[in-house]
Amino acid sequence: MLSKILRLILSIIGILFGVGIVAIIDGFGFLDFINIDYTYIYILFGIIFGLLLFFLTPKLKKLGEKISDNFETELLKFQTNDIILGAVGLVIGLIIAFLISQPLYNLDISYLGTAASVLVYLFFGYLGINIATRKKDEISISLGSRFSIGSSNKNKKNSTKASPKILDTSVIIDGRIADICRTGFIEGTLIIPEFVLKELRHIADSADGLKRNRGRRGLDILNRLQNEQIIDVKIDAHDFPEVSEVDIKLLKLAEMVNGQVLTNDFNLNKVAEFQGVQVLNINELANAVKPVVLPGEEMTLQVIREGKESGQGLAYLDDGTMIVVEGGKKYIGETIEVIVTSVLQTSAGRMIFAKKK
Repeated sequence: MLSKILRLILSIIGILFGVGIVAIIDGFGFLDFINIDYTYIYILFGIIFGLLLFFLTPKLKKLGEKISDNFETELLKFQTNDIILGAVGLVIGLIIAFLISQPLYNLDISYLGTAASVLVYLFFGYLGINIATRKKDEISISLGSRFSIGSSNKNKKNSTKASPKILDTSVIIDGRIADICRTGFIEGTLIIPEFVLKELRHIADSADGLKRNRGRRGLDILNRLQNEQIIDVKIDAHDFPEVSEVDIKLLKLAEMVNGQVLTNDFNLNKVAEFQGVQVLNINELANAVKPVVLPGEEMTLQVIREGKESGQGLAYLDDGTMIVVEGGKKYIGETIEVIVTSVLQTSAGRMIFAKKK
């Protein structure tokens, strides 16, 4: 319905545009040598331009959406304070240009005065924006910290300089993000894209009981983040219809808003590194805060099950770290003392190798 209305509006604009062109041509006297009624020419041009815009509506719509997205992308790179100060500076610059340009209209050559006035408006408009944005710290001091314009206070809880964090489906289902936000280590705004919410709803409606529970848990985590107001949470409506994979959409959105992707997906982490998008991996954070274990340390643990290689036994620390015990197969179910021989650290986790003391 909206597409039909848009086509109708553009067709009417095309008709008016065609009639306007004929009127301009007629005004210059270029139609005087034609012996037919001018009305037919008006109608012909109106129909031509009306049909032209009617059939070009889909392409014009896509072009308009692309221009709008690019404009929004560039606008999001600026802080809100900079935009406000720039607008105020522009208004002041235009007022000064208006006062200065008044004598220029009295010049003998009218078009010269108009051209000079346009240059004055452009110069002072640009000057107003430039000065206002570059001197924001001085303006902030002069107006007082009460307005917090361009403030560089690093102790503010929600710093405007912190880049937004975009959540993917896996990190929402994981659930640890709520606890991490509660500690205050995550700064900035959490962005939940609508296409991630859609995928989460599909998981929550799955016929598989395990998937259904995971999806509902993810929705509960989002509700907790919003209700407890732990951190600023924003739903983003941007979508990329030409892309089918959610991971690629996440990376495109991160580039658009100049943000970081928050995930625990190892494969997404690698793809993001390849495309130059910054990723915060929850698993890497968990590995970083685990107690450091060095070769030669002694540990007491219980061998749980058999390892992949012959004769190996597997044990686990309280934080879930897996320990491979050489020759530990025969001690399955027993608590033994071991000596750490080596530690292997990867993005997927930490693995400790040990042998019986």
